[in-house]
Amino acid sequence: MVFGAGTVTRLRDEVERLGCSRVLLLSTPPLAQTAARVREALGDLLVSEFDGAAMHTPVEVTEQALGLLRDTDADCVVAVGGGSTTGLSKALALRTGLPQVVLPTTYAGSEVTPVLGETRDGHKVTRSSPEILPETVVYDVDLTLTLPLPMTVTSGVNALAHAVEALYSPDADPVTDQHALDAISRIGRALPRLASDPADAAARADLLQAAWLAGTCLATVGMGLHHKLCHTLGGTFGLPHAETHTVVLPHAMAHNAPAVPDVMRRIADALGVPDAPGGVHDLVVSLGGPTSLRDLGMPESGLARAAELATSAPYPNPRDLTTEGIAELLAGAWHGRRPEGPPTTETQLARLTDQVVASFAQAPDPRVRALLGDLVRHLHTFVTANDVTDAEWQYAIDFLTRTGQTCDTTRQEFVLLSDTLGVSSAVDLLTNSRTSGTTPSAVLGPFYVDGPPEATHGSDISGGLPGTPLWVDVRVTDTAGEPIADAVVDVWQSDEDGYYDVQIPELDGPVLRARLRSDDAGRITFWSILPSDYPIPGDGPVGQMLAAVGRHPYRAAHLHFLCDAPGHRRLVTQLFVSGGAHLDSDTVFGVKDELVADFTPHTGPTPDGRRVDGEWRRLDYTFRLAPLAG
Repeated sequence: MVFGAGTVTRLRDEVERLGCSRVLLLSTPPLAQTAARVREALGDLLVSEFDGAAMHTPVEVTEQALGLLRDTDADCVVAVGGGSTTGLSKALALRTGLPQVVLPTTYAGSEVTPVLGETRDGHKVTRSSPEILPETVVYDVDLTLTLPLPMTVTSGVNALAHAVEALYSPDADPVTDQHALDAISRIGRALPRLASDPADAAARADLLQAAWLAGTCLATVGMGLHHKLCHTLGGTFGLPHAETHTVVLPHAMAHNAPAVPDVMRRIADALGVPDAPGGVHDLVVSLGGPTSLRDLGMPESGLARAAELATSAPYPNPRDLTTEGIAELLAGAWHGRRPEGPPTTETQLARLTDQVVASFAQAPDPRVRALLGDLVRHLHTFVTANDVTDAEWQYAIDFLTRTGQTCDTTRQEFVLLSDTLGVSSAVDLLTNSRTSGTTPSAVLGPFYVDGPPEATHGSDISGGLPGTPLWVDVRVTDTAGEPIADAVVDVWQSDEDGYYDVQIPELDGPVLRARLRSDDAGRITFWSILPSDYPIPGDGPVGQMLAAVGRHPYRAAHLHFLCDAPGHRRLVTQLFVSGGAHLDSDTVFGVKDELVADFTPHTGPTPDGRRVDGEWRRLDYTFRLAPLAG
């Protein structure tokens, strides 16, 4: 097995490795340019060419190619193309014992199977033998880049069929199952990418690897109803091979689904859809692939005959086969109806989600439409993934009701809930972390009050509350370090016991909060007290939630700042006391390394000459604000 891009250049080495020196090259007229590249790679090893390979490997075509092979005394067969050339190569090898080298340009996967399907007198006969299996396969992604999108789609779904039927084969084993699911997942990812960009080399490589995996499944375990139907329709009615697979597959899956619900669930999971048969049909439709046997040239009058042929001899299949059942299957495929597996909770939930999302389709604001739709999908996914019970749902409704009832003009329990779930910090990161050279932001928190009292530089905002005196000297600059004058800076904090003024009813008016304006040097100064770590309120739903799950409720000690300046983005942030408790486990996940600052201890003279007995602290910091966009 040789896999990669540009691997056709290794073809001559592979032929010589087999001890061969006289090659018969098989191809088809549409592959003339690709065949020329293979011809160049073979050089003087090439002694003859046959470009008449046909679908379903008619024996009369094989006889023509066999005559040329014998006339030119070829000792090796090289086939480039899809299932038709590979099938012809296998037929020749079976009759002569000559080694084969196959270069696939489609995703049929037959190049790695010991299976040959030949058509004689309108009947397709399948046989398996070790002599049929090619000795070498050269997968060259470059040879698939020009495969037209319609052929890419049908050939890819052909490979998908191998993987699907391998999963419910009586010969299935864990290794083959893993290969099949990997192939299904890769096909489901690659085909939509190639519909957007048929020259996507990475997607082509993914699809080619999927074809290899699916072909390996086909070679390892027996197939069922789907393959039998496709061989019947192709061999007897002359329908195109890959296109027939594409039309029939979802209908064969829906027919077998009641017998193998677990297999259908695994397929649906691999494709990322709620219902496997319907999901495959929808994938084909989205790619512009065929969905109707009628459009492939199947006469409606032949459906009964096809059903009889498909049930004339027993073969392994997870669901019992009846002529009536297969006739119904074929009728659906002939009309191009969307098949569905048996109703399941998953499909009903998916339909419900789609209905709710669709209800927002007329929202005039596209952003609102997108947000509500995505919110519904995530909520429904959460409920489904966790199998939420009615009692749990009712408790959640009660919890949110109590959260709202706890809110008032001085307490925002919903903000606290957002903070403790990390949502506030996530939004903050998404909103404010994209400008380099600026001070990191932090959550606003539930205790901000708009319109705090104005304070002058050097004033004391502590309102006489006890605590270690703190001198704050901060500057506000732009990202270049230039001072920003007249910036409005709101500050607020807790007292030494961890309470904000709005939590202390006996206080008369706001304390430990103020609004200052920067001077021409971008500077503000004020006295306060050293903030303390503190627990968030434990008397409400959020505190009860933390207690129930064993999480501590403490916030690391910090000062809040909100800086607003014309021409600059607003900065909401916090400065944390270096060395303080809970820096690595802040209950609202607000600590960032850049915001941990030294609140340096001092004794003796103070910056403004204020008399302080004992220790006092000093905080120096520079806030860098980002310019407004545009």
